[in-house]
Amino acid sequence: MAFTDIFIKRPVLSLVVSLLILLIGFQAATHLGIRQYPKLSNTVVTVTTSYPGASPDLMQGFITQPIEQAVASAEGVDYITSSSVQGTSTISVYIKLNVDPNSALTEVSSKVSSVRYLIPRESNDPVITKSTGQTTAVMYLGFASDELSGPQISDYLARVVQPILSTVDGVASADILGAQTLATRIWLDPMRMAGRNVSPDDIAAAIRANNFQAAAGQSKGYFTVSNVTTNTDLTSIE
Repeated sequence: MAFTDIFIKRPVLSLVVSLLILLIGFQAATHLGIRQYPKLSNTVVTVTTSYPGASPDLMQGFITQPIEQAVASAEGVDYITSSSVQGTSTISVYIKLNVDPNSALTEVSSKVSSVRYLIPRESNDPVITKSTGQTTAVMYLGFASDELSGPQISDYLARVVQPILSTVDGVASADILGAQTLATRIWLDPMRMAGRNVSPDDIAAAIRANNFQAAAGQSKGYFTVSNVTTNTDLTSIE
């Protein structure tokens, strides 16, 4: 007596087994993930710190090295690369495969915050960004105008175009490359500074003291409330 004879003598059993195999196959076809390549998640966390006017050696010794040593002890870090140029420190933290990107970002942020007191007070706060997957840009858009200047184009892109592109589904980040921001550049005369015993820090402190934002508040009467605004920032060379 062969094993298959059972299904011949019991047709109901054979029907039930056939339906069971059919249901298992249907369940596998709809829920089983079949991919040519396995799904991998590689995350890169970038820590960028700017210190205008600082030399590469100063950036390396007082900013890049403390942050790099602190981040190296973070959980899930695979390896770290860094670069220190004039006024800018960039540290790229490569996370191990399939580690949660959000937890990695939180871990790196806490490590950077723990050594913030070691960084020079005059430097800007470190900017931490996260990128998952391919870090190469997939599209570059160029903008030009016959009526707007370079700073005006940059301002329009930052206010209008960049927020719209950032909200598109699937877009990780939309960056503005080569932006011309509005700024005032001051050229110093070393001879006159030496004659008056003035250092560049003294000039920078004088500019900061005269360029500030003040919240004046409101003026309230019996029936009216007026907002008070003050122009306390520097807007012209004079």
